[in-house]
Amino acid sequence: MAAPVRLRQRFWFLPALMCAGAVLLAEGLVAVDRAGGAVPPWADAVLLRVGESGSREVLGAIATASLSVAGTTFSITIAVLALTSSAYGPRLVPNFMADRGNQAALGAYTATFLYALLVLRSVRVLGDPGDQQAEVFVPHLAVNVAVLLAVADVAVLVWFIHHISDSIQVWTLSGRVRESLCDVVDSLYPESLAADPADVPEEPRVRLPDPATDLVVTADRPGYVELVEEDEVARVARRRDVLVALRVSPGDHVLPSEPLAVVAGPGAREHADDVVAAVRGAVHVGDARNAVQDVAFVVQQLVDMAVRALSPSTNDPTTAVNAVDDLAAGLALLVHRRLPSPLRLDDEGTPLVHAPRPEPVELVRSVLQAVRWYGPTHPQVVRAGLRLARRVGTAARDPRVRAVVVDEVGLLLDAVRDAGLHPRDVARLEAEAGDVRTLLR
Repeated sequence: MAAPVRLRQRFWFLPALMCAGAVLLAEGLVAVDRAGGAVPPWADAVLLRVGESGSREVLGAIATASLSVAGTTFSITIAVLALTSSAYGPRLVPNFMADRGNQAALGAYTATFLYALLVLRSVRVLGDPGDQQAEVFVPHLAVNVAVLLAVADVAVLVWFIHHISDSIQVWTLSGRVRESLCDVVDSLYPESLAADPADVPEEPRVRLPDPATDLVVTADRPGYVELVEEDEVARVARRRDVLVALRVSPGDHVLPSEPLAVVAGPGAREHADDVVAAVRGAVHVGDARNAVQDVAFVVQQLVDMAVRALSPSTNDPTTAVNAVDDLAAGLALLVHRRLPSPLRLDDEGTPLVHAPRPEPVELVRSVLQAVRWYGPTHPQVVRAGLRLARRVGTAARDPRVRAVVVDEVGLLLDAVRDAGLHPRDVARLEAEAGDVRTLLR
């Protein structure tokens, strides 16, 4: 799982695949042209045959133009990355890096350049170049396909300008992060879990591993936990007859010698090297957090967008409201899901892995605290925060979430009273906050 996820986040991945496809297409079409007679008779009516010099000029022009536009496309992308990083926060940059549209546009031009270059190489004189009777090989089918690719690249350029212009809109940026938040919620808190607590099977009582007596697996490098492959941990636990209690979650920062997991069971000491290597291989530690399994990081992206919009240099509360509303959509979905059991069992009910999920209570608290810290002087932002509190509180299954929401609404109201707003604004916000607290109580 880890390798495909890492590759999808690399800006070069899709262009590399498209270039590989261009190489195969060029070699395949040149081989068809060499075969002779493989082209259907009807194709002669549509094939453009411009001879050796004409083919060289056409292919050279396509290759030059494609590479030039690829450079322009890359420059535009870098400019947008810089703008987004400075205006909305550097943690949104990975969203652009993983954007399939940007990757496809760059890949289309680089692939066309590579295709034209390879086809141009195949246009040559067979025999002695000074011989007037020497045969000239021109892959007409491949040259015509190069022209079609060039025409398609024009359409890609028009589409890319529209796409990159749309991608820097506030609602597009916020919407993408909201979708990412909903995706990670679906992954970590599946909807398929029983909704009625009465339908939840009783968990087996197990003794969790003790770091004082059991095998402790430590990190071998500093960094953030990017990804935890629980299935891989469960496989080694089943194979070695052990119980692995993970001490870290995606988003945690670890230092060398700090524990990643504690392992207990008959095979923990006997197969210590294998268990340590397997756990370290399944807990991926890198230099930066990502949105694959780290729900707190995705929440932080939207919080950062709102906070930056409220800074005195930006002063854009409408963007902050947009971000808070998208947070409400993701958090309402999160608190409505049942918290999965931390125990992962095999088919026989034997505990293999203990891996708790992040508590929704703390995520909701962090968002409402951000509204209280940075938004009391903006009534529309406070109103968006109260709207978030109402939506999250009414959707929550856990009474602890509703209690936190009620408490934070009270603290937000205190901050509004101290913010120096007009008494009428304070009165309206007090009334709205009172309605929210009454509803949730």
